[in-house]
Parts: sequence; C-alpha cells; structure tokens
Amino acid sequence: MHGLSADAQHLTQSILDAGLEPTVPEVVLFPPFTLLHTVSQVAKGTALRWGGQNLFWENQGAYTGEISGSMLRDMGCRYVLVGHSERRQLFGETDAVVLRKAQAALHTGLIPVICVGETGDERQEGKTNAVLRRQIEALTPVLEHQGGGHQPHLVLAYEPVWAIGTGLTATPEQAEEAHAFIRSLVAEHTPALAKKLLILYGGSVKANNAAALFAAEDIDGGLVGGASLQAGEFIQICRAAHSVGRGV
Repeated sequence: MHGLSADAQHLTQSILDAGLEPTVPEVVLFPPFTLLHTVSQVAKGTALRWGGQNLFWENQGAYTGEISGSMLRDMGCRYVLVGHSERRQLFGETDAVVLRKAQAALHTGLIPVICVGETGDERQEGKTNAVLRRQIEALTPVLEHQGGGHQPHLVLAYEPVWAIGTGLTATPEQAEEAHAFIRSLVAEHTPALAKKLLILYGGSVKANNAAALFAAEDIDGGLVGGASLQAGEFIQICRAAHSVGRGV
C-alpha cells in the first residue's frame, strides 16, 4: 500500500527507459488498484505486464469494497497476486480462501501468482515442509487442471514470512531447498506441471542478493517487495534476473 499516481508513472517510465523490456523474460508490476490505470497507460504497447494485488472470489454482487477478476481484466491485467503472506497474516485468509481466489482468477482468464511460505516460528519448530505441504495440497483442485503440454496458467511464489520486511533473507541454499520441495509436491499431483511451473522467490529480494538467489536451479524469478519501490534498485534486480534468464 504505497504510492500515488506520480510515483507509479515515474517507476513505470523508469523501467521502460532502462531498456529492460526486450531482455528480461517478463516483468510484471502489481500496483495498488488505484494506480492500475496509471501503470496501464504508461506501459500500454510495451512488453511490461501488470496485475492486481488481490481479488475477490465472486465476479460481481453485493461485496462493497472488493475487486473481481473481470474488473482486473477490464484494466488490462494479465496477473493477480493470491494468498500473499500479508493477506494470510493480517487479513486471515485461509488455505480455503486462497483456493477460491485462485479458481476465480483462472475462471476470469487471469494468471494467479499464488503465494506460500512459513513463519519464523514454524521454521524454528522444524515445520517448514509441513506448512508448505498443507498449502500446496490445498491447491490440488487447480494444480490437477494445469497438466498437459501447454504453459501453466498459474505461478507459485515462495515467501518465507520471516524474511519479509525484516531485512532477513533466506540464503540461496535455504531458498533452493524450499523451492525444490515445492516442486516435488507439485510433481506428486502432476509431474508434467512441475517441470514447467514457475516458482518465484519473495523474501527481501534486493540488488545485492538477487543474482545469487536467481542462480539457484529451482528459483525461476523474484516476487519483489520493498525494493520495487525504488526504480534504481528494482532495475538492478531485473538485470540480475536477465543474467540468468529469469522473470520478476
């Protein structure tokens, strides 16, 4: 929940001016709902993509204050975040709610970027894999419909909650271990999907650690938080992604 129209215009234009669009596999911006129009106007006709930070599971109705998948599509969105750690932690979104939102996104033609990850206490208690298994297994209905030979219509993002906004970052080894485990969980449902699925890392990704994180085998890109608010920092992360053929 950052930024006004001038901020969004500056950031988007700075990314375009940096000449990133033809070289990075894909850059997607997730501004607040109020800034989607600004971003879309600046990015229209370029390789940049944009998406919503959240959506409701119903497409319309008496749900004051909510945003539907169709509304996001109407703003030119191709992606939407689902189950972000802050939505889970601060707003009580359960695994069941995350599933319903993911299904709603897919139904309206959006690609959900579905976030999973453990808290600091859960990691210290050795529950990381159990938490990830629970969160991934809750997504079984959408995972099982993503097999086949086409590019998947969903993305997963591993967010170690203890590394978000704390200045802490999972080491490349810790992040790779979690990503490899997530991919193995997906393979239990649809092996073909596991091979093609993009799994992003989101946990204090910065310019000074991005290259090491993106070099890991099972890390396919980054879900960048606070660092995305600074054009220079974000552009450096994008360039780090490009060096290993990842997306952000």
